[in-house]
Amino acid sequence: MTQHVILLHGLWMRGFALGMLHRRLIADGYRVHRFDYLSVASSQQRILARLQARMAEYAPDAVHLVGHSLGGLLALRACVDAASLPPGRVVCLGSPLKGSAAARAFSAWGRGGEVLLGHNRDLLEQGFERWDGLREVGVIAGRLPLGLGAMLGQLDGEHDGTVAVEETRLPGVADHRVVEANHTGLLFSQEVARQVDAFLRHGRFDPAVA
Repeated sequence: MTQHVILLHGLWMRGFALGMLHRRLIADGYRVHRFDYLSVASSQQRILARLQARMAEYAPDAVHLVGHSLGGLLALRACVDAASLPPGRVVCLGSPLKGSAAARAFSAWGRGGEVLLGHNRDLLEQGFERWDGLREVGVIAGRLPLGLGAMLGQLDGEHDGTVAVEETRLPGVADHRVVEANHTGLLFSQEVARQVDAFLRHGRFDPAVA
């Protein structure tokens, strides 16, 4: 069975930011596709409909999702009621699955902050209570504290400069790993790419790559 991977970028980004991870996963034998969307301007309903349609195109092959930051949240949202979608796993990279303190700080600025977060504001601010979906989900968080969220002063404990490690620890996920990378650096880390490959193949991260 062919193993497809759909990559989802985060807030204020576009698909080209995923180029390094894209190339590494191709080298690991996957058929890799980048899902580009307007993270601020597009409605969540439209994004999810497009993503689910793209997944359905590759059926009956396996279709995995790998989402960075907001992309991970959208990947989970698309798979909440995913019985009709092709089989596959999900890996979230630096995704504030329990809600983002940095996003809530932006909203506190008023209308300007709300505009910066766009139609996915509620999802970013609130996240999920737990994961009860059918798909196995793995989460990789960073703990190199360099980024915009750190400057806002809203992050407690270990964080990647934008998202706190604790914000990524969603009850119900299959595995969780913390690496030495900042929020954007998760996309360029060779270790992260190896761990993504391990989870997509086995449903667990590789304990030998710590």
